[in-house]
Amino acid sequence: MHVPVLAGPAIEWLNVRADGVYVDCTAGAGGHSALIAERLTTGRLVSLDCDLSAVALARERLKAFEHATVVHRNYSELAEVLAELNMGPVDGILIDAGLSSMQLDSAGRGFTFQQDGPLDMRMNPGIGPTAAEYLSAVDEAELARVLKEYGDVPRARTVAKAICSMRPMATTGDLVAAVRAAFPFVTGVPVEVRTVFQAVRIAVNEELDRLERGLTGAMDALAPGGRLVGITFHSGEDRVLKQALREASRPQRTLLPDGRTGTVTAPRMTLLTNKPVLPADEEIRANPRAQSAKLRAAERSVEGA
Repeated sequence: MHVPVLAGPAIEWLNVRADGVYVDCTAGAGGHSALIAERLTTGRLVSLDCDLSAVALARERLKAFEHATVVHRNYSELAEVLAELNMGPVDGILIDAGLSSMQLDSAGRGFTFQQDGPLDMRMNPGIGPTAAEYLSAVDEAELARVLKEYGDVPRARTVAKAICSMRPMATTGDLVAAVRAAFPFVTGVPVEVRTVFQAVRIAVNEELDRLERGLTGAMDALAPGGRLVGITFHSGEDRVLKQALREASRPQRTLLPDGRTGTVTAPRMTLLTNKPVLPADEEIRANPRAQSAKLRAAERSVEGA
């Protein structure tokens, strides 16, 4: 069974009440969701995931909890989902923005460079272009920007040129070969392959844009005193989460047409974690993929708009 990352801290910061209403925006295999559901009596849990395989696993894991509902949707559509379910303000929302182990370990999904498989990388298979289609169409300069911004890939222009010169691509092995061509002085598979795959995956799934929309929807959906907990796994995700929470924790100002400050209202959110919560050494030893995880939490202000 897939082990959720930072499970204990996530549940602690959510401050789950037996009669509360909660949303797990990234159900995965249902690990975090199960920990929330088992603490509820008269409360309710809604779990979302854009991956049909994850939805099936989560539904199986949560079938014993009658107050839990699993929905096949992306968390960027949180507001629409809650409206469709006739749900009002909620008491806690969890967003785990990382790629799950079950996705990474499936060669057929195209997320891993350690096994050859179709170059897909879509979190919601069947919707949108595959990684192969994206790489066949993207402009070389734009690809270099994506590699730099989403993966901090060194020699991003050289890597982008190598990829474009070797397209069309069909398999993960093709992409690995292109990266190797960009680093001819490296014996074996360059370590940069990992971040190239990360950057392409983020672009294909529009992950950072969806995370921004998901965070906005989450803060809108919280009841006063409700909590938002986010878990990220790389600097791009953490930057989006950190900036969104910091901005919401400042007094909200409106500008008049002449540029002067108009209405000033109380912050929407109160930061609960000034620094990110990191996994303990014990968790990292048990699950090395947890090493890069960071957790941040905030609470919806009673006075904030």
